[in-house]
This record gives sequence, structure tokens and C-alpha cells, in this order.
Amino acid sequence: MQESTKILNNLPIDPLTGSISVPIYQTSTFVQDAPGVHKGYDYARSNNPTRKVLEDTIAQLENGTNGYAFASGLAAIDAVIKLLSSGDEVIAVDDIYGGAFRLFTHVYQKFGISIKYVDTTNAQNVADAVTDKTKLIWIESPTNPTLKISDIRAIAQIAKANDILLCVDNTFASPIAQKPLDLGADIVVHSATKYISGHSDLIAGLVVTSTQELGDKIKFIQNASGAILGPFDSWLVIRGIETLVLRIKQHAENAQKVAEYLLTEKLIKNVYYPGLPTHHNHEIAKKQQKYFGGVVTFDLVIDDKDLASQIVSGTKLFKLAESLGGVKSLCCLPCEMTHKSIPAEKRYSAGVTDSLIRLSVGLEDADDLIADLQQAIAAAVTANADKTSVTV
Repeated sequence: MQESTKILNNLPIDPLTGSISVPIYQTSTFVQDAPGVHKGYDYARSNNPTRKVLEDTIAQLENGTNGYAFASGLAAIDAVIKLLSSGDEVIAVDDIYGGAFRLFTHVYQKFGISIKYVDTTNAQNVADAVTDKTKLIWIESPTNPTLKISDIRAIAQIAKANDILLCVDNTFASPIAQKPLDLGADIVVHSATKYISGHSDLIAGLVVTSTQELGDKIKFIQNASGAILGPFDSWLVIRGIETLVLRIKQHAENAQKVAEYLLTEKLIKNVYYPGLPTHHNHEIAKKQQKYFGGVVTFDLVIDDKDLASQIVSGTKLFKLAESLGGVKSLCCLPCEMTHKSIPAEKRYSAGVTDSLIRLSVGLEDADDLIADLQQAIAAAVTANADKTSVTV
């Protein structure tokens, strides 16, 4: 059975009414038959029927044992880090999401959890960084925003050999394109704000575990910390999942066309997209991803923040905004937006230059999106003739 069929047929029909849409249980508490005797639900922080459908669905999609829904992607990340103790060490991908960097470095380091950032595109770098204090390896693949690809299977083998947990942020790929647990990861996290919900209308996070034991630990943290996803937003994520397969296919098809066009622009220095044969670790991406995703990033031959800012401000179809993964195309300048909290030196070492532009390629016609980028780049070149005449 194909995945799209599984998704639509595994979402339950309401047994009470026959409703084909999952009901929204907008309640804070549940009436009990006797003290401690109930129908599986007592208080909505601990469990909610709508949220439970979402949690079971994401667990099925990722081939995991348990799924948990949180109020944001960062709340999901926070829950995983709470598995650690003071004195533990995390090896994290160097090109890390800015919010994760902020949480790791500015919150958890002061509680005695140390973070070591390495280039995980070479698994040997991970092996070399392991110490007896390392308890968690944290990777994104593809990364945000330079779309680096890490060999999940190879890193999972290193983790298991050293009794270390491996967590993969699978936000950019989605479970339709990549299943990290099948490659040996222990935990998967998602910002469900992005592709899984897919319509830029909610904030949500998800965690999926490979074992019941890990699932029980995340469940305890979810209930103890309380950063749960509400029933209405849970329902919106479920609705998004119903079209996830179709959307991921089209995002990837459009992004491939946009990436190939960007290669032809003289003003552009590097184009980052796993679907390009020129992309570092393209062959690994082919092995572990079914689709290459909907995000394309590029930087300029003139590493000029103002020039890049004019391009992202000059598009008409690509809306200048934070976030990604929605049906409408978005663009951003990471150095001033998503990755501003990362020190410039570290940002540059990870490839996030001042001129790096991130595109979230939506579901509009690809030719229209390309025409939009063409006009924005041409206008920026004309307005900056003194800068661009030497190189373009």
C-alpha cells in the first residue's frame, strides 16, 4: 500500500458519530466514572483525543513506536534535551537552526550541558569528536539553511557503538522524503509548523521515538513540562498531513527547477540544493531521501548584505518572511532573520554568509517563480551597477 493511501486510511473515523474528519475535543478535563476510572483521558495536558490521533499518525509516518506533539518545534527540541543531565555533552551539526543554537548555547550550557559543533557532512568528524561525556548527537539533514547532507546511517553506527543517542531534525525532508529511524536514529524531531502542516497557519512541534522506553521518557517530560499542542492546532496538523505526499512531490519538483535556473545567473556564486549533482553529498542524499525538498539557498559573488536584501525585498511572488514549508513561496535573508542570533564568525564558518538567501519554494507554477527571481535579481543588478559591473 502506498504512503498516501496509508495516511488517508489510517486516520480514524469517529466511532461515536461516523464523522470522517477527526473531531476537535476542545476540553480541559474529562468526567470520570469513579475516582481514577475513566475512558483513557483525565486531564487534557496529559492526553487529548485529537492530539492522540496526531501523535499516533506521526509515529506511523516515521515508523516509530511513539509520537508526541508540542506547542512549537523548539518545545519539541527542548523536550529531547531534557533527557540529558548536567555534565553531559552534545555533538551538534555546525550549520544548525538558529533557534536550536540559541536554546543549546544560551539556555542549556548554563545548566552544565556542553555543546560541541562539528561539520557532520563527514561522519569521521563526528567519530573524532566523541568523548566519554557525549550522550547525544544532534543533526539536521538537510540543514537549515545551507542544506548540508549528513550520512544518517553512518552516524547512527557511530552513536550505537558508543552508547549515544542520535536525534535527527527531519523538518526539511519530512517523513515522506526521509525516515531517519529506519536509518538507525533513535529520535526524530519536526517543526510541524513547516511542511507537515504546510499552510503557514500554526506553530507546532513533534517528537518520534524508536523505542517504547524512549517514548515513555519523552511522554513524562511532555506531561511534566506542559508544552503541549492544543486540540485545534492538532486538528490543523492532521488536516495538513492528509495532503503531505502530494505537496512534498510538488515542492521538490518546483525547487529542482528553481535551483537549476539559479545556476545560470552570473550574480550567484553558490547554489545549495541536494537535488543538484554538484551538491556536496548529493549521492548520500539520493540514498536516504526519496525527494530532495522544497528549500533552495544561494549566495552572491559579491558578499554584500545590502545587495542580497534588495533581492529578497524585490520579489513579488516570494514573500519576505520567516519560516518555510508552506504552500506559498517565501524568501529570507538568514543573517538578518533566522540566524541573526548566531555569532558572525560561527555563521560564516558554517557557510551562512551575509549574502546567503533562503528560498522556500511553494506550490505556485515554477516558471512564474523563476520569472519573479529573474526580475528581482535584474533590478538589484541595475540599482547596484557600481558594485556589479566588475563581476556580472
